[in-house]
Amino acid sequence: MKIGPKYKICKRLGSEVFDKCQTQKFALVKEKTKKKGGSRRPRQMSEYGKQLIEKQKMRYTYGIAEKQLTRYVKEALAKKDAKPATQLVENLESRLDNVVYRLGLANSRQMARQMVSHGHITVGGRKVTIPSYKVSAGLKIGVREGSRGSVLFTNLTDKLRDHKNPSWVSFDEKSLEGEVKGRPVVDSTELLFDVGSVLEFYSR
Repeated sequence: MKIGPKYKICKRLGSEVFDKCQTQKFALVKEKTKKKGGSRRPRQMSEYGKQLIEKQKMRYTYGIAEKQLTRYVKEALAKKDAKPATQLVENLESRLDNVVYRLGLANSRQMARQMVSHGHITVGGRKVTIPSYKVSAGLKIGVREGSRGSVLFTNLTDKLRDHKNPSWVSFDEKSLEGEVKGRPVVDSTELLFDVGSVLEFYSR
């Protein structure tokens, strides 16, 4: 998915959807812009406009195209035995690139997506190069044998020191292998977007 200037997107959405925006540098840029704008009253936004913003936040958070998000929403709404909001987040969190990110192997989902695309990651012992590959409970995700010497995985112990895995995944530093232990669970307070608004947008 092609992404434009990240600072500009974060300012427009009013959310730090990229790791680049979660820095002191961006905070200073944002503060400078705020002062420059003076005391102008913010424009009133329609309900549709708010929903559109939330949809964009979701898209950029996971780095997916409009077509992919539409498919995930349709799948979530079609599943009768689950709440659509819960199912939608589960669909997104089950993506291989997101799981690699959650395991702490990559500092961002964008980096995780590149790792997968370039053939550095295995699922169940087999190389998988599709970032959107759905990882289900019980599957093991590892670093390909031939990639373990890559600069991407040097000093991994230092990188993982401050990383905290979510409850539904585990990772073994010695074997460089992780496992999805159950269905993805994400607290709504951790999300940078409102799932309900996104579902409402697509229900129009």
